[in-house]
Amino acid sequence: MAGHSKWANIKHRKAAQDKKRGSMWTKLIREVTVAAREGGADAGMNPRLRLAMDKAFTANMPRDTVERAISAAPAAARASSTRRSVTRAMAPAGSR
Repeated sequence: MAGHSKWANIKHRKAAQDKKRGSMWTKLIREVTVAAREGGADAGMNPRLRLAMDKAFTANMPRDTVERAISAAPAAARASSTRRSVTRAMAPAGSR
């Protein structure tokens, strides 16, 4: 019975689940990192971070993974020195 290996079926199903979980965790880690960078690493004083952490724990993300994302936030803030800026330009007809 070629093609009826139970292990092969389990392997393919597990790979699909892991792919979905990985993409979800990536989004949640990014959300936690941004929240910690903008509002501080204290979840008691930063409601956005608390909400991001609650979402991560709901998705069964381990606590040490969330804590690593929070601790990486200040380093990411130092590494990327992006600032918001507004640029004004004049159109050929003189309107903005």
